[in-house]
Amino acid sequence: MNKDTQNQYQPDYVSPPGETLQETIDTIGMSQAELAERTGRPKKTINEIIKGKGPITPETALQFERVLGTPARFWNSRERNYREDLAGKKELERLQEDINWLAKFPIKEMAGVGWISLQDDPVEQVRELLNYLGVASRQQWKSIWLSPSAAPNYRKSPAFKSTPEAVSAWLRQGELVARDIQCSPYNPRAFKTVLSEIRNLTITPPENSQLKMVRLCAGAGVAVAFVPEIPKIHLSGATRWLSPLKALIQLSLRHKSDDHLWFSFFHEAAHILLHGKRAAFIEDDTQSNDMEAEANRFASIILIPQKRYRQFVAEQVFSKKAILEFASDLGISPGIVVGRLQHDELIKFNHCNDLKKRFTFSKKET
Repeated sequence: MNKDTQNQYQPDYVSPPGETLQETIDTIGMSQAELAERTGRPKKTINEIIKGKGPITPETALQFERVLGTPARFWNSRERNYREDLAGKKELERLQEDINWLAKFPIKEMAGVGWISLQDDPVEQVRELLNYLGVASRQQWKSIWLSPSAAPNYRKSPAFKSTPEAVSAWLRQGELVARDIQCSPYNPRAFKTVLSEIRNLTITPPENSQLKMVRLCAGAGVAVAFVPEIPKIHLSGATRWLSPLKALIQLSLRHKSDDHLWFSFFHEAAHILLHGKRAAFIEDDTQSNDMEAEANRFASIILIPQKRYRQFVAEQVFSKKAILEFASDLGISPGIVVGRLQHDELIKFNHCNDLKKRFTFSKKET
């Protein structure tokens, strides 16, 4: 804060401009009726201005300048300051009513990853939260983030329950990250081609594959945003359309292993390719459940073709050597094969986990 800002006087109360108007005509001995006659305004209008019930319009300010000799800009400024003060007081009341709402958000954790700043004043914290969410009020947050028609398709574990507040904070971060990703207009044919290239990235080091994935998808009109998981959400990914020409795939790296990451990515990619620009919460809609199953099949097949997988499983040899050879033959990470076998309960969940690659967020990403 600079010295000029510190020295500015900001009163807690701004009087209605009508008070100044009354003082002015009292000083020169003019009645409200005479002012009305000289300005051509109805007596009722002048009386309402003086009582603070009616506004001073730019036209009226010019008329006051002619009659009273006080510049129109003075009256316009008084009116603007007064209305801003009233709006500020009403907003303060609304923000105070929303303080309890803060408790539903993981505020400290959001600040810890740099999404918001911690404020000492609860009212200022509410204001900070609303600014982050990009909404003017809690009611608008409800309208945008809790509306079934506005909700994205997202994968979540049925074993846990996410809160809408935390989910909206996570999804909002995806929007903000995507804003900085310059994308070509969405092209489904180009995106299909990109998916084949991205499949080959499963065998590259994580620090390289993530950057290439973002670049390749951006060229096809899809922004890929890696957003860390925060408390009160249990999400692996989300898919939605930011505009008719730009889609968003948002990934949390929730399980931090390559089998979960790649399955989540191709699952979300399926929503874009197969399900158009519709959005619905998965658990609450039968059609969404069907779409989820379809997306799961898409991800499974693109990573490990069904025929090849059946042949491998039929041999009933799931040693590390066999897994490594099968993955190498398919051109994918062995961790993906391990994850598939674990999911199908063909090997234990603690078996062969050393074949999985691990993904983490860098400080820059968080």
